[in-house]
Amino acid sequence: MSKEIGLKDAISIGIGGMVGGGIFAVLGLAVSLAKGGTPLAFSFAGIIALLTAYSYAKLSKKYPQNGGTVAFVNTQFGNGIFAGGINNLLWVSYIVMLALYASAFGSYGSELFSLTGTKEWDVHLYQSAILLLALLINYLSVTLVSGIESVAVIVKLFILVAFIAVGFYGLTANSENLTQLSPKNWESPLLLLSGGMVIFVAYEGFELIANSISDLKDREKNTEKAYFGAVGFVIILYILIAIVTVGALPFQQIASAQDYVLAKAAEPTLGQLGFTIITVTALISTFSAINATVLGSGRVNYDIAEDNELPRYFTHKFWGKPVGFLITAILSVTLVNLFNLQSISTAGSAGFLLIFVIVNYVGYKRHKQLHSKKWIHLLACFLCALAFVTLLTQQFGSNRMGVFIAVGIIAFCFVAEWLYKRTNQRKQ
Repeated sequence: MSKEIGLKDAISIGIGGMVGGGIFAVLGLAVSLAKGGTPLAFSFAGIIALLTAYSYAKLSKKYPQNGGTVAFVNTQFGNGIFAGGINNLLWVSYIVMLALYASAFGSYGSELFSLTGTKEWDVHLYQSAILLLALLINYLSVTLVSGIESVAVIVKLFILVAFIAVGFYGLTANSENLTQLSPKNWESPLLLLSGGMVIFVAYEGFELIANSISDLKDREKNTEKAYFGAVGFVIILYILIAIVTVGALPFQQIASAQDYVLAKAAEPTLGQLGFTIITVTALISTFSAINATVLGSGRVNYDIAEDNELPRYFTHKFWGKPVGFLITAILSVTLVNLFNLQSISTAGSAGFLLIFVIVNYVGYKRHKQLHSKKWIHLLACFLCALAFVTLLTQQFGSNRMGVFIAVGIIAFCFVAEWLYKRTNQRKQ
């Protein structure tokens, strides 16, 4: 950035990073796991995000570097195999997030307009085309990416707040499904926690604030406010959206419309018009999230290569931009067309939970320099680790492929880093 940004701008970056495609992609999945306890599942995930935001806030204030998570990990662990593996995992997790957002775009887009007459093919075409379009836009103009994101944040927040307001009005007029929110319709505590962890990807975007802290006005005073303001607002927003969705539709309808449930939840009050408005909002949100994530992941990939944790090839340029942009998009297209939404969401949540375990640990180890409360860092580290284990344990029974993908990605990131470092040593 060429000029300083204010507190509102920093909060907007965090909200924009979180309220991207995640909520549209995983809301139906959350309800399928947690049933009437979905608002509680979002609360669980939100508490972990809020505690982790404390570590990010303290580290960002002490080390206000554009590298964000990469810089924090390298500060503690240097440039060895472990740090390289974690940073590679960050890049690959961005690829998983792109696949998740594209999956949501494909599901909503196919409901709005059919291209081939076959829904399955429509979904594949939409999700592949939007990733390639975002790649093209990133190559043409970074300014255009920023402009799209700025407009999209305003549009999607306005419509989502309106959706909540209209939804609660609809619940007062027709409350037949409100009983679904009662504790008797909640799933077991393990499923509630697991549901919260599968949808954790809807919160991970707050870490983007770290990349802008060096430009924040009154950094000492505003860093914590930026993180807590963004995460706090999104927690409330998600809980209210979950309440409206579960109260508006019977579980059977939510299950049948799992991939586009937010649009379906607008139908009881606003009819087809509500369905169309939320569908268009989902397309705008996921498109802007894909645009911003292609840009962010390409830069992370470049930074990791510059730190000698990936081959120098990734610092090469293609069409004036880092070649990582192109590689990221190709891998995302492949992933989204090979695996289902639940597997992608599980892999994304697992990746970011493990990354946050490490960042919270860094905060704990450096609490004296950060002038922070070490018990908060430790609690956040423990909860992220517990959530990571709970997610993989529960999903292993119902979504074994998602667990294999998650564990495979994590293992691949560390093995690839070990092989790269070993090859480099032999050359030297």
